[in-house]
Amino acid sequence: MTSLGTAVARTQCWTRAHTLASDGALAAAVLVSMVVGSFAGPPGGHDGPDFGARTPGALSVVLMVLAAGALVFRRRAPMPVLVCTGGTTAVELMVAQPPAPVVFSTVLALYTVAAHTDRPTTWRVGFATMAVLTAIAMIFSAGVWYAQENLVIFAWTGMASAAGDAVRSRRAFIHAIRERAERAERTREEEARRRVAEERLRIARDLHDVVAHHIALVNVQAGVASHVMDKRPDQAKEALAHVREASRSALSELRATVGLLRQSGDPAAPTEPAPGLQHLDGLLDTFRNAGLPVEFAANGTEHPARLPAAVDLAAYRIIQEALTNVRKHAGRAAKAEVSVVRVGATVEITVLDDGEGTGEPADGGGHGLLGMRERVTALGGTLTAGPRYGGGFRTQAILPVKTPAGDRARSGEGIRDL
Repeated sequence: MTSLGTAVARTQCWTRAHTLASDGALAAAVLVSMVVGSFAGPPGGHDGPDFGARTPGALSVVLMVLAAGALVFRRRAPMPVLVCTGGTTAVELMVAQPPAPVVFSTVLALYTVAAHTDRPTTWRVGFATMAVLTAIAMIFSAGVWYAQENLVIFAWTGMASAAGDAVRSRRAFIHAIRERAERAERTREEEARRRVAEERLRIARDLHDVVAHHIALVNVQAGVASHVMDKRPDQAKEALAHVREASRSALSELRATVGLLRQSGDPAAPTEPAPGLQHLDGLLDTFRNAGLPVEFAANGTEHPARLPAAVDLAAYRIIQEALTNVRKHAGRAAKAEVSVVRVGATVEITVLDDGEGTGEPADGGGHGLLGMRERVTALGGTLTAGPRYGGGFRTQAILPVKTPAGDRARSGEGIRDL
């Protein structure tokens, strides 16, 4: 059965690639059928048609050859071929009695038109062909107008139109299924590429937040240790201890972040929660230990743990990156203020400094503000960052917070955002 199906598929491919050759073979077969049929007389009793009872005339032979020859081009020019075969059939019905079966060529041409055009055209052309040929056969019939031979013309042309329309509908249905499958495959591939790009962006953003923060603190403390190493060794040791603590924290967060890239079934992947506002005191202490005075204020109306996981992480990362920018670009004498205020359905995070710098890289090449803006935009919030009047820099993010019922549902998800 498999070999038969393969042979049929190969035959179909060959006929599509060589239309003239396949249609020429079909035209030859139709010509042989018409010639053989022209020698058969009408059915007589139970013995069927009587072959040899009649002989086609020269004009009938010429018409059969012309009609069969036109079928060679049936798929290249369906409508002209139908006109040609229909005309030869009409001439044969009018001049030959009994007529040769030239109508076979018209039936095949009408089927081709129906299979390669739309349904309205099929039924208009089919009805016109049936009506004209049947009327000519009835008018020029040697016997009664309702003879079986006349009604057969009506039946065969009608069946040709219906069969061609059915084939066209089936081809259109198969084509639609294939197109839908290809579109679905393209959509899946595009969705996969989009998700990969989003994951890469999230990973890059989180690695930047972790590395930039801790390396900035390490750089500051290492500079302090180098400066006071000879004169105040105790202070140098304290600075080196802070360096060691910042390095340990950086390695821990990097290990947790990279661990998330493992396969979902890897039991060694970390499962601890992502940092959030509940860890904010420890974050502020690291900056204070690095020599940046930081004041913190909150309205106290909402505990940080009740924030949705994504909002909680974004708020933490925004404060971390903003303070890192203050420490790196605002100058040694700068002071910072951090506030987290819950206002209705939003939470406002504000980081201010009074430094002399801009609070962002002088060459505009950093990714800190860009990463913060991406985080805020992903949550549907807004971010404003720019110099303050009178000096310093101001960073404010307004993040939407869902209803308390939605927050409680989200609090148990355990989803870690990269």
